Amino acid sequence: MPEDVAPAVPVKPLTYEIKREGETAVVTCHGRLVAGLTDVFYQELKEVAASSKVLVLDLGDLTYVDSMGLGTIVRLYAHAKGAGCEFQLLHLGKQLRNLLKMTNLLSTFASAEDHGITVA
Repeated sequence: MPEDVAPAVPVKPLTYEIKREGETAVVTCHGRLVAGLTDVFYQELKEVAASSKVLVLDLGDLTYVDSMGLGTIVRLYAHAKGAGCEFQLLHLGKQLRNLLKMTNLLSTFASAEDHGITVA
């Protein structure tokens, strides 16, 4: 490797903060929601949904979502709905919005607004 080229610093694929505001939990996600990190993310947010009336995923800072990440969002939606928790997706990026359209899930989430799921 040439001396003037710095080695690539591995980027952590996913980070997130959970902020509770009363009975609402807002999860702000950063980076990439991809295979290998989805199980830990799902397990933690499943517990958050169980103890909240509203679960908000702010996805505006996600740079990439793969099929496992998309599946995790769908699993969280299903779990939250089953737990009586309102589920909201905020700030969908272009890549995720296109992925939801391509898989016909955007219309599912949009029609779910009548059932406590909000897509903004």
